[in-house]
Amino acid sequence: MPRTIAIIGAGPSGLAAARALDKAGIHFVGFESANDVGGLWNIDNPRSTMYESAHLISSRTTTEFHELPMQTTADYPSHRELKKYFRAYSDRFDLGEKFLFNTTVDRLEPTDDDGWNVTSTTAGHEPRTERFDGVVLANGTLARPSIPQFDGEFAGEIIHSSQYKKATMFAGKRVLVVGAGNSGCDIAVDAVHHADSIDLSVRRGYYFVPRYLFGKPADTLNQGRPLPARLKQFVDKRVLRAFTGDPVKFGFPKPDYRIYESHPIVNTLVLAHLGQGDLRVVPAPERFDGNTVHFSDGTEADYDLIVLATGYTLAYPFVGREHLNWSSDAPELYLNIFPPSFNGLYVMGMIEASGIGWQGRYEQAELLAAYLAAQDTAPRAAAHFRETAEEPWPDLTGGYKYLALERMSYYVNKDAYRRTIRRLLETLTRKVNS
Repeated sequence: MPRTIAIIGAGPSGLAAARALDKAGIHFVGFESANDVGGLWNIDNPRSTMYESAHLISSRTTTEFHELPMQTTADYPSHRELKKYFRAYSDRFDLGEKFLFNTTVDRLEPTDDDGWNVTSTTAGHEPRTERFDGVVLANGTLARPSIPQFDGEFAGEIIHSSQYKKATMFAGKRVLVVGAGNSGCDIAVDAVHHADSIDLSVRRGYYFVPRYLFGKPADTLNQGRPLPARLKQFVDKRVLRAFTGDPVKFGFPKPDYRIYESHPIVNTLVLAHLGQGDLRVVPAPERFDGNTVHFSDGTEADYDLIVLATGYTLAYPFVGREHLNWSSDAPELYLNIFPPSFNGLYVMGMIEASGIGWQGRYEQAELLAAYLAAQDTAPRAAAHFRETAEEPWPDLTGGYKYLALERMSYYVNKDAYRRTIRRLLETLTRKVNS
């Protein structure tokens, strides 16, 4: 019987996997809990973390799939354009017809014959269990909000940024946004137009990258041979300082790390609003007392609403952690794709990298598809690929010393990662054809 693979999720990574497997002639069935493709970019998806003002923070040409350029002239399209784009991608390659929509995967269990039982539930139907030869986990990395705990009780309202949709919710309120990542800064900028007051709580310093440098999208510059890490950090820090100024002068702490060792903030509007006095930076909260928040520096202030822009934790809740070699903050996977046991589970999209785009995720999927095809047509080549995972794993950092944080635990350098994936794909293809 032909090999059949399950794909969980119809967001960018799930669609990339579907396209690559389809091109390789590998039969698959997709599972998507929403009623359409797009993942979190589909704001109508009940699990979407999208908000009305959201746009790409990487530019269109560095983000899109190469097979299908976006039909827009916007450099940083909105979520509305992206929802249309993923639908167009799905339609162009007839991917959607192979997905079961409104269908949630409840449980994955290994079978006695090296396969996987997938138990799923389609809305309005009883759960069912089907056997697959392998499963691609492409359900995304931004599904489970990370909720910090604070001493005391807050008398106002507390929400996570994943619940935020429209800025009108801030009207007439004293708002505290906890966390100054890209979402936190976006929300703070939205809130200044509606809130009575808006404060941005931060623990550490950040580097701010403007969307445009020298009249072009910032991430389209230096797209050729990448500079060595230390040289790029030296040059870019000074270029950004010239364009954006010193964030410390706007109230942010001085970063305790080098640029690109954590994800930069692609939002300089927050600096403009700080300069205009529309918002202010405050330290980390320590405890709550009614509507009063006490901060780590001994100051305090009163609020009506707290927005926790505190990120997400990885979640693959339908499968036991032991199957994903999960012993720390993230599964320890070869190339962020393959469990070292090669047990038939594969992860797509568990990579964070500035500028890697959806094409980088498609290249992941190409390598996976080539390996799955080789299992049937060239088992010796597939076995050789598995043996490469027994050797020291390639360095995917590109020379950057990323912060030892949970959210950085699956961070890679886009150039180092894509170069490694392409090299291994070329090697596997050559052995298949030899």
